This record gives sequence, structure tokens and C-alpha cells, in this order.
Amino acid sequence: MKNLTTYLLVIFMVMFWIFRIIVAVCYNLGIDFIAQPMDLNFEVILLFLTFVSVILVIKRSMLGAIIYLIGNGLYFGTNIFNAINAQTGSMLNYMDILFSFIGIILPILVLFDILLDKNRKAHPVDKKTDWFYKNKEYDRQFDERADRNEYKF
Repeated sequence: MKNLTTYLLVIFMVMFWIFRIIVAVCYNLGIDFIAQPMDLNFEVILLFLTFVSVILVIKRSMLGAIIYLIGNGLYFGTNIFNAINAQTGSMLNYMDILFSFIGIILPILVLFDILLDKNRKAHPVDKKTDWFYKNKEYDRQFDERADRNEYKF
């Protein structure tokens, strides 16, 4: 994790994960909150999958981004589809649609970030050593004495 975009996406992933934990706990305790989970059992499974995928995304694994995209796509995608087909005008429904869109867009951005990072991983740039090793001025120059010295033991 060397880019600002990667740090920001991981921070947003963790913040959205904590938000979904709060939503699940409030729903389980019977407290009215901004959003409600569609299915509490699937929400808990998704929370554990999100935790694993956050760790894999931090390690820059493509598998973590794919797990995160499939899990959130299944849960929030069906929520968006059901909300659009229901066409009810309650404020809770609109907030669920908003958080579902965030739940869909965030994994897509994480997947694109890891896909774009593959090029950086294949061709890394290290400013601490590239000035020396990739600079022709500092290449070792042999003088004419180096070829004529014959050491005998």
C-alpha cells in the first residue's frame, strides 16, 4: 500500500464495515437507525467476508477485491433491485438505496485500484536507489590499468 488512493479506499472500506456493524447491532436490539439490513443472517456473513477481504486488499491480493465485489454485489445488488421494483416513497427506503449504491460502488473502485496497481507492482520505482542504479553517470568506469594488472601469488 504505497498510494493515497489505496489508503483512502481501505479507510472507506473499514468505515463502511463499521457502519454496517452498527446497523446490524441496532436492528438486532430493536433500535431505529438510518438503515436496516435486508437479511440479518446474510449481513453477518457479509461482515465476516468484508473483514477477510479488507485484510487481503491491504496485502494487495486480487482475491480480496473479487470476494468483496461478489459479496457486496449479491447483497446490495438485490437490495437495489428490490427497492427499485417496490417503488415505495419512504425515507428509510431512500436511505437504504443510497447505502446500497455505496456498497456497490466501493468494491468496484477497490477492484479498479488493484487492477491498476498490477502495473506498479510489476515495474516498481524506488527513489532511494533508482538515482544510482538507473543513472549512467554512476556506472563503474574501468580505467586502462584494470586490464593490465596481473597479480601473481
